[in-house]
Amino acid sequence: MPNNIAYTSVRYIIIDLIGDILYWPLWWYSKGLAKVGLVCLREIKNQAEVLGIAIWVKNLFTPMFGQYDLEGRIISFFARLIQIIVRSILLLFWVILVLILFLAWILLPILVIYEIIANFLWLFS
Repeated sequence: MPNNIAYTSVRYIIIDLIGDILYWPLWWYSKGLAKVGLVCLREIKNQAEVLGIAIWVKNLFTPMFGQYDLEGRIISFFARLIQIIVRSILLLFWVILVLILFLAWILLPILVIYEIIANFLWLFS
């Protein structure tokens, strides 16, 4: 029994722990990056649906409140145009925020490794 426990412990330490540590950067920049990219695209798409810009554009020339006279059409057009502009700006800010988070995902391991090396060199200088 002790050999089996020792073998299992050594196997766990060597294969699982060290293997996971060595596999981590590969996963981070392949499968992990793909998953984060899909999450970012899904968040942008969801926010676009929440803001409903496509619906506002589709109904841009439809008069609001059944006001089919010239004044009602003009007011409806400009009210919807303002809504489209404001919602598009909000969506643009959301896209920028999501892209910043995506870039942070890419740069975070590089920054961590840089800081580890810088502190290690500072320790021995």
